[in-house]
Amino acid sequence: MSVLRRGTASSGGSKATVVHTAVSPYGSRRLAIETDGDVTAAYLKDARDSVVGAVWVANHRKAPSELDRSRLEAGRAPLLPGSHVRHPAGRPALDAGGLEVVWFEEGDGVAVLEAGDPLFVIPGWSDMGRGIPGYARDATRQSPFGFPLADEIEDFGPRIDRAREHWKMCRADGSWAEFQQSVLGHLLQRLGPGGHYWHDVGRQLGNGRTGVAPTVGVSERPARGDREFTVLSTVGMCRQRMPTVELYEDDIAPYGRIELAVASTLPSQRAGSIFPWLSQYPWRSVTWFAPGDVVKWYHEARTFPLRSGESVWEGVLLLDDPSRLAGPKSPDLTGLTLNGDSVRWLWLVPLTGEEHRYAKNEGSDALVRRLAQQRRSWVVS
Repeated sequence: MSVLRRGTASSGGSKATVVHTAVSPYGSRRLAIETDGDVTAAYLKDARDSVVGAVWVANHRKAPSELDRSRLEAGRAPLLPGSHVRHPAGRPALDAGGLEVVWFEEGDGVAVLEAGDPLFVIPGWSDMGRGIPGYARDATRQSPFGFPLADEIEDFGPRIDRAREHWKMCRADGSWAEFQQSVLGHLLQRLGPGGHYWHDVGRQLGNGRTGVAPTVGVSERPARGDREFTVLSTVGMCRQRMPTVELYEDDIAPYGRIELAVASTLPSQRAGSIFPWLSQYPWRSVTWFAPGDVVKWYHEARTFPLRSGESVWEGVLLLDDPSRLAGPKSPDLTGLTLNGDSVRWLWLVPLTGEEHRYAKNEGSDALVRRLAQQRRSWVVS
C-alpha cells in the first residue's frame, strides 16, 4: 500500500512549501512540516535527509469520499477521505508562529503543539518502510498516513510534559552542576577520591557538532591501596534516556540510562580518549547500548586508544558485570537513580576484529564465555 513519502526528501513534483523546520538537540533528526495548500504533512528525517517517519496532519479543503491516489502517484501527501478526518470541510492553514516543537528526551521522536494542544506526534517507532505513520489530532481512523492521536493521548500527554520539563531543566542555570555533583558524589562513594576531570569530551571529535547535546565529561578515579587500576567513567550520558530502547524492552527503566567506564593501568589521558567516540554515539546514531553489545572502532586499528603491547584492537565489548571475565574484584557502581530510572554502568573491554566478528555471528554470551576460558581480564593493561 502506498505510504507518505519515504526515502530521499524529494517532493516528487509537488508544490509543497515548508511551514516549519526544527533540528533535534542531538542533531540526528530534523522535522519538516510542509503544505501544498490542500494538505499539510510532517516528516521526520535523518542526518542524510531521508524520511524515517511521517504523518498526515490536516486537510485544508473538502475531503473526498475516498482516497485520491493521484496525489500519491504524484509524490504528494494524500487528502484523507471524510470518514477519516475531524474536519471534513477542511481546516485553516497552520500558523507557524503558534506551533511548539517538543523533542522527546531520547531525541528519536517529536511532538508538535498548536496553541498548547498536541497537534501531532511522530514517535521513535514510526517507520515509513513498514507503513507505520505518526499520530495526528485531526485523524479519526487509522490509515497508512496517520493514526488518531486521541487513541494514545493518555500515554503521549504525560510524555510530552516530561520532555518539556527535561529540556527546561537542561536549560536552567545551575542544573548541569547539580547533576554533575550527584554523579561525582556517587563515584566518590564507590571509587574514592577523583583525579583529573575532562570537560565536554563529546565535542572533541572535531566534527562540527559544537553545541549539540548531550554534555559529557570524564572522571578519573586513580589507583589506590585496595585497587591497582584506575577507573575512568563518563559523567553525563545518563542525564537523558537513550533512543529506541522502547522498541526492544517493555520496561525501559533499567536500560534507558547508562554511563560508560573502563578500568585500566594505561596512562589515563590515553585510555580516556576512547570516550569522545562513544559518549554521544547513542544519540548521534539513534540507537542504544545494551549489556553485551559490541561496537566497532570507527577508524584505523592503530588509532584505537586502548592499544597495548602487540594487541590489535578494533572495537569494544560492553559489560554490565565484568566479573564474568578474569581479573580483580570489580567495583559495585549500582545505586544511582535519575527520575526513577536506575543508572547502569557498562564496562569497556577491547576486542580484536576477529572477536568482534565472532560476537556478531555467535552472540556476545558466546564471546564472553570464550574470553573467560582464555582468562582475558576486564582490566585493560
